[in-house]
Amino acid sequence: MSSNPLSLSIRAAQLKDLAALVELLSDSFYPNVGFMRWFLPLLRVGVYEDLRYRLRSSSASDYVCLVAVILPSTGEATARRDLVGTVEITFRSTSPFQFRSLPYPYVSNLAVYSDVRRRGVAQKLLGACESIALEGGFQDLYLHVLEDNHQARRLYEKAGYRVMQADPFWRGWLFQQPRRLLLQKRLAAPFSQTADAILQ
Repeated sequence: MSSNPLSLSIRAAQLKDLAALVELLSDSFYPNVGFMRWFLPLLRVGVYEDLRYRLRSSSASDYVCLVAVILPSTGEATARRDLVGTVEITFRSTSPFQFRSLPYPYVSNLAVYSDVRRRGVAQKLLGACESIALEGGFQDLYLHVLEDNHQARRLYEKAGYRVMQADPFWRGWLFQQPRRLLLQKRLAAPFSQTADAILQ
């Protein structure tokens, strides 16, 4: 497997990307092993409908789904796919119970196919999220990662994210799951690719 950076285009997801996005998200978050393979078709339908609803009904001011697509001139795209990564950024309210709570940018569902990882895909997607946040006037980005997901934690640490908060120990013990860590990155300067170019 090559470690050379891929030549990519980062753009807003479109309805025509739905099938490829479902394939990527299923491959990344729902392993096709054991009893899980029996639920996979149902999970795929749920992911498809959820994404379709968000892409159709959300405005760019509160939700953006980005995709990383290999540029066709590079000859790297395979017959199987050229869409190799995705990420979502939403603008959440600090508290749903406060009338004037301030929104903040939150990154989620970062997914990259395993055979093209460590080739700059995740970094470019995160950089695009930073550009969008900066264009919106935000100074910080937030995301969650599981405490035992060491590969993702290394990626985010390298990208400048720091642990801001962790779920209490009792929650992990009670639900027999790893704790979630809330990470924050303070944004300093915009990336070269502007949000306007990404969202066109």
